Amino acid sequence: MMSKPERRGLHRYVPRLLLAVPFLVVLWVPSYNRIEPQLGGIPFFYWYQLAWILLGAVFVLIVYAIERRLGREP
Repeated sequence: MMSKPERRGLHRYVPRLLLAVPFLVVLWVPSYNRIEPQLGGIPFFYWYQLAWILLGAVFVLIVYAIERRLGREP
């Protein structure tokens, strides 16, 4: 039994650009190269990076959900 050919187009790859957001934000070091404000005694530099690790996982989840939905389109 033959399946439908997968639709190919640039719209399919646009959600993947969201994955660049956490990468680019963490690359811009001057935005978080400081100690204050502290959170529970932890300098900003450290908790900012940890926060982006968690936010990066959220971005991956969003892209996964979008691509899964695009894969179900007729």
